[in-house]
Amino acid sequence: MKYSKSNTLTWVARILIGVVTFSNLLAAFQFMLRPEIYAPGFELQGESGAAVIQGMGLLFLMWNVPYIVALLNPVRYFISLIEAVTMQAIGVVGESLLLAFLRGDYPLIRDSVTRFIFFDGGGLLLLLAAFGCVLWIKKRDQ
Repeated sequence: MKYSKSNTLTWVARILIGVVTFSNLLAAFQFMLRPEIYAPGFELQGESGAAVIQGMGLLFLMWNVPYIVALLNPVRYFISLIEAVTMQAIGVVGESLLLAFLRGDYPLIRDSVTRFIFFDGGGLLLLLAAFGCVLWIKKRDQ
């Protein structure tokens, strides 16, 4: 197999996208399968609290579709990578706004939202790095 910088950068992008996708899917399944662990962090309890957390897990799972498509081939499915970066950025900005405008004293909710901000912020940085790799490939191949 012949070495090519484009091929190497494609794999780097895949690995970066893969780390984010794996982390997101792990969170989704944890929320769906073990909601009782996460419900107290949102001041939820009982069956209704578990259902809310499982619903969040299901949403996490749905939101990962473009990540998985981008993971398959980030150069070919560049639009899916753009969607993933955009979704991740919306998450970080939205969570930051939620935290900034949360009224009252809710330390558990503040801690949970702060963890989401760091989690999604880290994912955004990795996706932006993958985006940069693919952009370099696309500019080079023009």
